Amino acid sequence: MGVIQIISYISVIVAIVAMAAKALRYIKAPVHFRWELYPVPHERGRADYGGSYLEELDWWTKERHSDIFREIKEMFQEIVLLKGVFHHNRRVWTSSFPFHFGLYLTIGWLLLLLLGAILQAAGVEISSGASFIGALIHYLTIICGYAGFILAGLGAFGLLTWRLTDPKQRPYNSPSDYFNLVFFDVVIAVALISHLTLDSGFVAMRGYVQSLIMFTSFSSPGTIFSLELLIMSLLIMYIPLTRMSHFVAKYFLYHSVRWNDEPNFKGSKLEKHIMKMLGNRVSWSAPHIQKGQPWSEVVKEMKDDSETD
Repeated sequence: MGVIQIISYISVIVAIVAMAAKALRYIKAPVHFRWELYPVPHERGRADYGGSYLEELDWWTKERHSDIFREIKEMFQEIVLLKGVFHHNRRVWTSSFPFHFGLYLTIGWLLLLLLGAILQAAGVEISSGASFIGALIHYLTIICGYAGFILAGLGAFGLLTWRLTDPKQRPYNSPSDYFNLVFFDVVIAVALISHLTLDSGFVAMRGYVQSLIMFTSFSSPGTIFSLELLIMSLLIMYIPLTRMSHFVAKYFLYHSVRWNDEPNFKGSKLEKHIMKMLGNRVSWSAPHIQKGQPWSEVVKEMKDDSETD
């Protein structure tokens, strides 16, 4: 087993652990301050005009109905089409959309390589002249690979240009913002050169993935291919350690904040969570709040003050 294979194993482990740690941190975070922003997509029959179950007389006595299909549709538009960016910043969308869609295709390429490697290890031929399944995986891998590289590369270059040239955006940029986009473009450029010159059908790359799942040795077809494997492994490891993995936060932003309209019934899990939070102590001070005081006392004092006024 070679050094690059060991680095690839480490990169996958680090990526999985880092993303799981981020998700766990969001799951264990305190209850958010309810935004009360409408429409909420899963409000059946009310989302079109921004209504909610709170319109109903004695709503707490009635069953709530959710529209899961409408919520999935809204998620698709936001995740795949970047609906919010399109409506609020069209200039950024023209680069952000191909960048993100290219990354989705690249993830699909990696999954197809994994599937092809598993089937290949089981004795199924993956090539243009193979059976229907083998040929389908072969061509889909090529389409997703090159389309993903090109779109992600163009998108990253466009975003980098926007950050460098937009005077309104420049004050908000950090060195890591520039580095991340340059890193993406370098990885994509090396990958394109590697496959256009050494592995146009991704046969060697599929063989490399097979060597990883079978724990066997691998012989690289060339130096540029080895360099691609190395920096791609580093990128896979690096992304979850930065804010580029905001897709984890985005899920919780929508489902735990923007679309969370769960009512706080007496004795509910939500009420227990809130009561537990009220036992936390204030970590900052202000004229109206003393540091170290439990939030239950702060709330009580504020309530008494409001009743006095």
